[in-house]
Amino acid sequence: MTTDKTHKCACEATGKKNCTVSRREFLFASGATAFTVMVTVNTGKAKAEQVPALVSTYPRKKIGQVSKLQQDVPVEFEYPDTGDYAASLLVKTGVESGGGIGKGKDIVAFNMTCTHQGGDMYESYKPEHKVLGPCPLHLSTYDLTRHGLLVSGQAYQSLPQVLLEVDGDDIYAVGVFGLIYGRCDNLVA
Repeated sequence: MTTDKTHKCACEATGKKNCTVSRREFLFASGATAFTVMVTVNTGKAKAEQVPALVSTYPRKKIGQVSKLQQDVPVEFEYPDTGDYAASLLVKTGVESGGGIGKGKDIVAFNMTCTHQGGDMYESYKPEHKVLGPCPLHLSTYDLTRHGLLVSGQAYQSLPQVLLEVDGDDIYAVGVFGLIYGRCDNLVA
């Protein structure tokens, strides 16, 4: 850090307002929409400015029905879009699971792409252990009862969990907790 009081940022010299990406811009820039709340931002001037906050929005998509789910029989769907690495699975584990919905809080959904190097974990659900994996590339395995936590293998991130809502008998995907492999934003434009 410099203590030279004559040092000026290159942006100040060119008259630009912002020379770096703010934390807010970094976190919400991709695929975000303007939100109606106004946020006060310090731009280095004596007067604060009002700028719109950005919120990333996901589509609400019906992916199944509680009454049609069978324990440990996964249902495949694509979410949050139909782009690369959108393959996901919905499963009734039969045991209370982190982020679970339904009467027993045992219905969960996860993206089926390994977070290590993007291996496809299609048809790798192991009902006896309630895990997804091992990944065919480097054997990463994820616990579906504990928010997709890594059990073993080379990955260092949990599996992205699809957030769910129940409306009557219908199950809806409403968001994703975690970043889908191979993307800088979960929504493909």
